[in-house]
Amino acid sequence: MTAPPDLADLSRSELEALVVSLFAQVAALATVNERLTARLAEVEARLAAPPKTPDNSSTPPSRGLKANRPALPPKPGGPRGGHARRLHESPDAVVEVRSQACPHCAHPLSPEAQKLGAVYDRIELPPIQPGVTRVRLHGGVCPSCQRRFEALAPEGLERGSPFGRSVEALAVYLHGVHAVSYERLSRLMAEVFGLTISEGALASLLARGGARLCGAMEGIRARVVASPVIASDETSARVCGKNHWEWVFLGARAALHTLAPSRGARVVTDTLGAARPQVWVSDF
Repeated sequence: MTAPPDLADLSRSELEALVVSLFAQVAALATVNERLTARLAEVEARLAAPPKTPDNSSTPPSRGLKANRPALPPKPGGPRGGHARRLHESPDAVVEVRSQACPHCAHPLSPEAQKLGAVYDRIELPPIQPGVTRVRLHGGVCPSCQRRFEALAPEGLERGSPFGRSVEALAVYLHGVHAVSYERLSRLMAEVFGLTISEGALASLLARGGARLCGAMEGIRARVVASPVIASDETSARVCGKNHWEWVFLGARAALHTLAPSRGARVVTDTLGAARPQVWVSDF
């Protein structure tokens, strides 16, 4: 801001020019004031509006804040209230503990002077380590036909992968049910079970386990197809770097999951065959 001129020293023409410039400045300031007033009203309206949540906007659920859980009521029964874990019906070992002397005055105590005061279980996991069976196949030359022979391995101990059915079942369960990745499954086998198994060996093992589950899958499909009510839906899935669809068919007694490269009705036709349920629920 500059000091205003002394109006007494200005001529009429200079005063007119000053008034015109001041009118121009006032008009410019009025325009700026209108724009700032509108902006202020917009900000105030935005602040007064409720915050955006997954319930009232397109905000994804992952960005929403969950409400605090209400405080739980106090447990009845005072310091000795609550419930203890039920004792095991058949413990592996029982330890009877009796005092040799009074902890207060060191007076010797006999077993007959004591009665049972407390009973509880202590649970531990047994040492986990793989069980390795070395197979030694003997053979030789038949003294009758002079042909070489080798003893046949017992069932379950045939040549091939060194990992047996128990390892296969555990890997299939952890990978299929709990979605443990190959890398983490390999580390888990090594760190928890002391079993070194590569990711490639796991892939082969899971493929063998999957082939053995085909029979169970057919049984599940038969139960779903026999259901009077069937619900089906599909979602996208990636298989070996390609787009597939994971279909689920839900019956009264079973649920069938199947992967297919198609989203068309042909998958439904191939799954249900000639069966026609009384009610079929789908979002087609």
